[in-house]
Amino acid sequence: MSSPSSASPRADQFARALLLTALYSSVALVCMHLTTASDPDIWWHLRAGEWILQHHSLPHVDPFSRSAAQQPWAAYSWLFEVLVLKLYRNLDLTGLVAYSSALTLAITAAIHHATNRLQADFTKVMLLTFAAAISISRLYAPRPWLFTILFFVIEIDVLMYARRTGKTRELLFLPVLFALWSNLHIQFVDGLLVLALAVAEAFLSEGWWQRARLPRATMCWAGIACLLATMANPYGWKIYQVAYALASQPGVLNTVSELQAMPFRSLSDFLVLGLILAAVASLAGRKRIPIFEALLLALAVFLSFRSQRDLWFGSLVAVVILASETSGAEEQRQHCLPLWIKPLIAVFVGLAVFSGAKVLHVNNAKLHERLAQEMPVQAVELVKKRGYSGPLYNDYEWGGFLLWHLRMPVSIDGRAALYGDQRINRSIATWRAEPDWASDPELASASLVIAPVKAPLTQILRLDSGFHLVYEDKVAAVFSHFQPATRLSDAAIRP
Repeated sequence: MSSPSSASPRADQFARALLLTALYSSVALVCMHLTTASDPDIWWHLRAGEWILQHHSLPHVDPFSRSAAQQPWAAYSWLFEVLVLKLYRNLDLTGLVAYSSALTLAITAAIHHATNRLQADFTKVMLLTFAAAISISRLYAPRPWLFTILFFVIEIDVLMYARRTGKTRELLFLPVLFALWSNLHIQFVDGLLVLALAVAEAFLSEGWWQRARLPRATMCWAGIACLLATMANPYGWKIYQVAYALASQPGVLNTVSELQAMPFRSLSDFLVLGLILAAVASLAGRKRIPIFEALLLALAVFLSFRSQRDLWFGSLVAVVILASETSGAEEQRQHCLPLWIKPLIAVFVGLAVFSGAKVLHVNNAKLHERLAQEMPVQAVELVKKRGYSGPLYNDYEWGGFLLWHLRMPVSIDGRAALYGDQRINRSIATWRAEPDWASDPELASASLVIAPVKAPLTQILRLDSGFHLVYEDKVAAVFSHFQPATRLSDAAIRP
């Protein structure tokens, strides 16, 4: 915040450093509190990373599923998968929390850097950074999308600074960014869309609505270079086939919870809405609305309200627009932090995060305990101990976990693009015990079923003579299919 006139510049600098330390530490601790090892998708990512290291190559067909065996599949997040597998092997479950916390800190720092270059008022920069970090808190999970959020902020920062100052040197960094991005997460395509809007502005602005912020030729070459850089991945141009398959699969938007629209049942959802409305109001007050910001905000509204997994897009775009559109006296930059104090901030943030991890009991023992409350940990141990073999039938949420821990093909897991709408809908209908549940070919051919204990299908299987309950706890039930009949009291094990 701006210091009183009586305060010394040095005192103001230390006050700002203290506030930044509190900002970064609080965001990292929120991430630690929210991140769990029960994320359903992280486990198939680990299995993919393991496969890549074992074979020293990338898969082109699926090696993990029995229902989609040998179908075309690309491990488009292969670099993330190898990285997170290394963390898991060295740190166990705390490695997953460390990944989420480190990326969250990097995202927060990137947001602060971007807003600080657009807005001179320290108080506004702090508030906008904190609002952005909290609004996307539901996404603090060990997923590759954290890299997308980080790289998106960096891209927007570079583009906004170039447009604001006319200095285009930083644009040279963008192809490097996209080359790395295309190996980490498929949503690098979102970054290309943003770059396309910047190129479009360079053409639309000239002689029509307003003076072009950046030269056409510069933006065209930047766009071409970034497009070519995205092909520096093991799949080359075919990565765009994967992107198209994901974008052209509308059915999962209604069936997979994280892909559905924001439910507006949490403060973060309303914060995203508030930020977007504030950004719309700030642009509406302009005599001439800048083309890039208007198109960018329109895209952000569409993506964010279409799927809660993309709410970060709307939140971050809104914050950047608010930082650039609201007033802030340039003389307020006179107390900016010197370079020597920034390493001290990093040290104190590290100490605060380490201490907070101790207070929050972020350790492998506690994480495994929480994992066992949400995932079929004991059921998996029973299956291993008794030597049950597949074919396995499981639900969508547990597929990745079972894939990693049982090392047997699963009937379905979180790779929505691989299975397609038809298979996903068939699985959901079966687990809901809809009238034709028994006609599911994956269930009919299974010899082992690991089921959520509260699922409707689980209640049906208890009464079906073809299925025999061999284990049950508060989380999962295990059924053997077409085994010799035994009395339920002898077959079931209840801890």
